[in-house]
Amino acid sequence: MKHLPASLPYFSLLILALTQVPTARAATSIPHGTVDLIAESQWIAPGNETYFGLNFRLEKGWHIYWVNPGDSGQPPRVEWHLPAGLSAGELEWPAPRRLGTSTIVDFGYDNAVMLLVPLRASSTLPTQQAALFGAELKVLVCREICIPGKAKVSLTLPIKSMPPELDVRTRELFTAARESLPRRVPADWEFQVSSHKDSFLLTAKLGRQITQATFFPLEESQVDNSAPQKIVPVATGFQLTLRKSDQLLKPIKRLKGVLELAGNQTYLIDVVVGDTQSAR
Repeated sequence: MKHLPASLPYFSLLILALTQVPTARAATSIPHGTVDLIAESQWIAPGNETYFGLNFRLEKGWHIYWVNPGDSGQPPRVEWHLPAGLSAGELEWPAPRRLGTSTIVDFGYDNAVMLLVPLRASSTLPTQQAALFGAELKVLVCREICIPGKAKVSLTLPIKSMPPELDVRTRELFTAARESLPRRVPADWEFQVSSHKDSFLLTAKLGRQITQATFFPLEESQVDNSAPQKIVPVATGFQLTLRKSDQLLKPIKRLKGVLELAGNQTYLIDVVVGDTQSAR
C-alpha cells in the first residue's frame, strides 16, 4: 500500500466545534488521535429517531478516509452494540478532501471530522433509567505511513417516554457536522453522463456558468483519481472530463459521487450513464 502526505486543513468551523464541545466521558485513543461517541439528544424515546456522532480528532498532519478511500487506505468500519429495540442506520459522510500527490490521490479528512449515524428506536422500546450504547471501530490513520487502530466507544443515555430534548453541549457540533454533508441538488439542475473510450463526460446544466468543479466518485475503480479533471465552462453550467480508471473492466450504469463547486459547495449526484435527467 502506498501512503500519502497530509491534506489541506479542514473547514475551520468544523474544527472549532469538534475540538471545543464538552463530552460526558473521555475520548478513546486511536493512533495519532482520539474518537468518542456523542449523542445529539439527552435521552432516547420509543418510536423516535435521534443521531449519534463518531467524533474524530487527529494530530496535525494525520488523516482518515472517506467511504471511497481513493487509491489506497480504507474507511473506518463500525460494529454497533445497541440495546434490543434500537437500530443504527448508515453512516453519513461529510464531503471529503483530496489527499496525496500528483500521482496518488486518496479521499478523506484531516484535523477533525464527525461521522453522523441515525439511531431508530422501536415504538415498543421499554423505558428505563439508563441504557448503554457502544460501538467497536477499526480505523486506518495515515501520514507518510499508515497505522491501523481499534477502539471501543460507548455512552449511557436514559430511555424516556417523552419526546427527546437536544443536548445543548453538542448542538454546535452537530450543526457543523451537518453543514459539512453534501446537499441534495436543486430540482431544476440537469446532468448528463456520456461514456467514451477512455473517459466519462459529465455535462451539468445549472442555470449559470461554472468555472470550477471537482468530482469525487462514490464507487472505487471507476474514475482515475489522480488524472486532471478538465472543465469547460458553458453559459448554463459546465462540462467535466473524467478519465476512466485502468481497473474499470465493464461498463457502469450509473455514476454516483460528490460534486464540489467553488466556495466549498458540495452536492450528491447520481446520474444514469448515457441519459439526461434532472438531478435528485
